Amino acid sequence: MLIETAIAQFIETLRQGGRVSPATISAYSRDLHAWARFALQRGQTEIAQMDRGSLRAYLLAERSRGVSVRSLRRHFAALRALYRHLQQDAPELRNPVSGLAMPRAEQRLPDWLTVDQARLLMQPAISDTEAAPQDFTGLRDQLILELLYSSALRVSELAGLNLGDLDPHAGTVRVLGKGRKERIVPVGQPAWAALRAYLAARPAVAASDEPALFVNRRGQRLTVRSIQVRVKKLGDARLGQPLHPHTLRHSAASHLLQSSGDLRAVQEYLGHAGIGTTAIYTHMDYQQLAQVYDQAHPRSRRGDQDMKHFEGKA
Repeated sequence: MLIETAIAQFIETLRQGGRVSPATISAYSRDLHAWARFALQRGQTEIAQMDRGSLRAYLLAERSRGVSVRSLRRHFAALRALYRHLQQDAPELRNPVSGLAMPRAEQRLPDWLTVDQARLLMQPAISDTEAAPQDFTGLRDQLILELLYSSALRVSELAGLNLGDLDPHAGTVRVLGKGRKERIVPVGQPAWAALRAYLAARPAVAASDEPALFVNRRGQRLTVRSIQVRVKKLGDARLGQPLHPHTLRHSAASHLLQSSGDLRAVQEYLGHAGIGTTAIYTHMDYQQLAQVYDQAHPRSRRGDQDMKHFEGKA
């Protein structure tokens, strides 16, 4: 049986059955005809020609052109429903969907900033929602941003910092992370400059025996919630959008990974116990990843024609 014929009969059965919504029928029809066109390009016109490899190739091709995992799962469901329908009349028909894993749901990643956005965020500015940069609050908030981005700290780690955790000679900060696991992370020069300015203003607010690095105007340790509120307002003032502290952590890790390509170093930087967590919380630009692959992987050599084919789809 021709693939197009099988699809037409299946869609008509759904319409006559009255148990499937018109929206689902329309989606199934659209997805299955897209699959039929892909099969035709591969010289496959008969249902009997299809095998598991053909279906896998179709799903991978759809993913490579930007189709979301959610849409791929719908494509998969349409193919599975089609073959169930066909096997009712032809039980001997090979079902290539059987045993084929459904595409896994996408995991939502935290928001992140571009390098230009991060640079703009770090520029002190005066507005109705932000303290003057030379005011105690402004100096403190500037340091909050610098440390979150420079050292990719969790907001709880930032709130828990004490004065003794900073080592200006080594250019590092000691952080107590999840599970009370300690790690040492680098601190950039702009953050050190912001720290010196903040420390000059801090004695007028905090008692000499107060260990907390970040304090409020009453000289008490700044809470996680207070830091979140300040970062949100700073995002509104400088970027025109609300900002969460974790966005800066994710942005810092992403920018470091894009520059170095060293996933293990980023794992240490973030304090992740396993490399899998780092792979989820960071991302690489696809073109950069493809370039690294072409340069480094022994099985990456593709002909000029293949390269032009992929570049034309970019």
